[in-house]
Amino acid sequence: MTEHRAQVEELLADYRRSRDNLASAQRDLAAVTASATDADGLITATVGPRGTLTSLTVADGAYWRYRPNELAQQIVRVTAEATVRALARAGEVLAPVLPAGTDPQALLLGTGDLDATEIAPAKPRPAPDEESLEDHRWMTR
Repeated sequence: MTEHRAQVEELLADYRRSRDNLASAQRDLAAVTASATDADGLITATVGPRGTLTSLTVADGAYWRYRPNELAQQIVRVTAEATVRALARAGEVLAPVLPAGTDPQALLLGTGDLDATEIAPAKPRPAPDEESLEDHRWMTR
């Protein structure tokens, strides 16, 4: 009975260590931020660990430098750059607590071990009671 109790205690200790490591990783992940600035230094975007925009700074000169649609494109570009940085940092935080061989970036992006064909959106299929006219030829020669 003593050997069994020792094994149970060891399993519980392993479980507690795993939970502590996971909690620490979760706190570190929640604290991840990344910023990016355009080449002119006029626009700075900061995002959180999932790429959510948390701060945007647009210098007064940006309104003179860019037309409205160009400004919008720059904001999107800078935000995307910050998102890539945040995801990279989040992957670094997660890697130590993931099983060996697990790609942290794939996990963060929600793709896991799926390949491109599995991720591609499925073609919509007509409802069973609807006739599909997709392959119907309307004119003949």
